[in-house]
Amino acid sequence: MKTVKPADSTTDLIKVAITDDHVLYRAGVKTALGMKKDIQVIFEADNGMHLLNMLKSIQPDVILLDVQMPIMDGIATLPEVKKLYPDIKIIMLTMHDEHTMITRLMELGANSYLTKNSDSEVIYEAIKTCHEQEYFFNTLTNKALIDGLKMKRQGDAMMGHDVKLNDKEINILRLMCEEKSTKEIADIVDLSPRTVEAIRDKLKSKIGARSTAGLILYAVKHNIIEG
Repeated sequence: MKTVKPADSTTDLIKVAITDDHVLYRAGVKTALGMKKDIQVIFEADNGMHLLNMLKSIQPDVILLDVQMPIMDGIATLPEVKKLYPDIKIIMLTMHDEHTMITRLMELGANSYLTKNSDSEVIYEAIKTCHEQEYFFNTLTNKALIDGLKMKRQGDAMMGHDVKLNDKEINILRLMCEEKSTKEIADIVDLSPRTVEAIRDKLKSKIGARSTAGLILYAVKHNIIEG
């Protein structure tokens, strides 16, 4: 008789790291996330340097990263983590909702941006959405991106008028703006996920965008999607 091995439930857990210099805030978030059956907080760090050292031995799926920290803050840490571990999703945390800061961090590769007074359910939703769909857009990030677009209309070389996109590129860009995953887009346009990724990279190169947020700014500006 064949023995059925029980499934390992840990494989479905979203592994999270919390990087913040405030011990009480870390403890509160860890306690709240600890009540979720699909979340596992695997470590905490109190600054960016500490985080980078921890990542050498263990990598989470999602990092909650405070913007303001001593020794190495979140602004300096974000591009370093993205360069070394591009698949890790990063949610920036701050006490401030400065639109220019949000736009800058999204362009540097942040997957979402939350104020530290966000309740635990919003943090949980952001973690789940970033893990499954890469980005978590909320009213704060959407308004910041649109405001950033308006401020950068004049002389922004990234958003040149001479860029010509073909129908396939426009279709894929629209689907990206609808927060479809790479696999979902591949299924819709009948291409392999690898081909979709190649087209996405070509779009970034064509437009001059450094991130998906830059592609979305381009799509709004050129009426590919409505703002």
